Amino acid sequence: MRGRLIVLEGIDGCGKTTQIRHLTNWLPVSGVMPDHAQLHLTREPGGTALGSELRKLLLNPPGEQSPEPISELLLYAADRAQHVSQVIRPALEKGDWVISDRFSGSTLAYQGYGRQLNIEVINQLESIATEGLVPDITLWLDLPIEESFSRRQAKIDDRIEAEGIDFLARVASGFAALSKANRWIQIPANQAPDLVSKRIEAEITQLLALLTKKNQ
Repeated sequence: MRGRLIVLEGIDGCGKTTQIRHLTNWLPVSGVMPDHAQLHLTREPGGTALGSELRKLLLNPPGEQSPEPISELLLYAADRAQHVSQVIRPALEKGDWVISDRFSGSTLAYQGYGRQLNIEVINQLESIATEGLVPDITLWLDLPIEESFSRRQAKIDDRIEAEGIDFLARVASGFAALSKANRWIQIPANQAPDLVSKRIEAEITQLLALLTKKNQ
């Protein structure tokens, strides 16, 4: 049986790291994962050896050599193509489960809505990079942008995080539009982490039960 791909999306500071840590502990004992399946944690950019180098170029480029918007988009596409080919698809084909911190939705939100690049071009690149692979579950941790800035006050921003409130507002609106269009699971993230975790558990359990019934 093919494994499952679970993706967490959202603006910076939304709590993805905390919830991925929780899912790592909960999923193997939840009863929704097959006993034989292993759980793989990964991220974008940076889920492969090549991706780690691309991540450095994208988020913390040397000197003043920041990639132009189109170059940035192509680097993300290259990272995703390598990621899908070397990590995600092989794991799913073995029946394992994968949790990814970001996937295609982030490119559409940040480069499409944030950078205001051509959405059709982005979709074409995504089709090439993923070869049609789509997540089984996408969890959108919905956080107000004011809360994002508040949570990140003590953190040094990378190049993308430092783009400012107008950019982040466009990204947030992009995530909202993508969630509605693609029926992502929207999780209010401006509450206590344990409440967010409980909501995620309930949503995953319910959706996987529906998917299992549909495939029977």
